[in-house]
Amino acid sequence: MIYIYTEKQESEDWVLKNDLFFNLYTGNQPLTEEDKQAILKIDSAKVTEDNHIETKYGLGTIRNLSSGCKTYLNIIKNPGKVVSAEECGGNVLSLLFKLDNIKIYMKRPERFAIDDNVRICFNETEIVVGRKGYEQWWTREYERRAEDDL
Repeated sequence: MIYIYTEKQESEDWVLKNDLFFNLYTGNQPLTEEDKQAILKIDSAKVTEDNHIETKYGLGTIRNLSSGCKTYLNIIKNPGKVVSAEECGGNVLSLLFKLDNIKIYMKRPERFAIDDNVRICFNETEIVVGRKGYEQWWTREYERRAEDDL
């Protein structure tokens, strides 16, 4: 199940500033092989033995990863937190929606691939399935926002 929250909350269980959180916490955790594969897939960056990253632009530190890649790692390495996916592109969102039991904050819909069997729970109240359910939910949400002048 993918848990999506559409109303921002200020809480220690929420990560709204992905770069800062990554640089202070997640980036200091050991990288697993899964993490390294995600970095390669998302940023086309290879992690060196001393935890630097090698890209077509040269050598950098783990802090030079894209915001989307940092967001992905924040989510998989901190499963109890709700992490903002606002800075993710379709490539990262498509990967996130292949995971299970993650919590993300999205204030607006994005277009990306969603498998037909993915279960999504919006704001802990409504469960939808797949791309069609995702799009229908957001359509109703925008209608509600228009009615409420939001």
